Amino acid sequence: MAIRGFRGAIQLDQDEREHLLKSTAELLSKVLHANELANEDLISIMFTATPDITSEFPAVAARELGLGDVPLLCFVEMDVQHALSRVIRLMILAETEKPRSEIQHVYLRGATALRQDLAQ
Repeated sequence: MAIRGFRGAIQLDQDEREHLLKSTAELLSKVLHANELANEDLISIMFTATPDITSEFPAVAARELGLGDVPLLCFVEMDVQHALSRVIRLMILAETEKPRSEIQHVYLRGATALRQDLAQ
């Protein structure tokens, strides 16, 4: 069994708590579903938020989805002048039999601009 990284990002319409939680849950659910990952496969999840997001920790959405036993950590993304605003990113580390070439990274809404080569 290999340990793989699964990436994703979503751009928020606004920095509002309920919108952040719903959007983060959507992103997380789509990454897990696209890669057929179950709770027991997960090692940890790291979230970043651009500095303009202050309404809530993205990890709260993961806890609300029942992932409270998975180590979760939030960071502030680098404040780069030309960066996309209001973006939540995640990196999931999980055990999987999938080869790296079959991993599905998920970029939603305006975040598709971050990695057009990977966006679905």
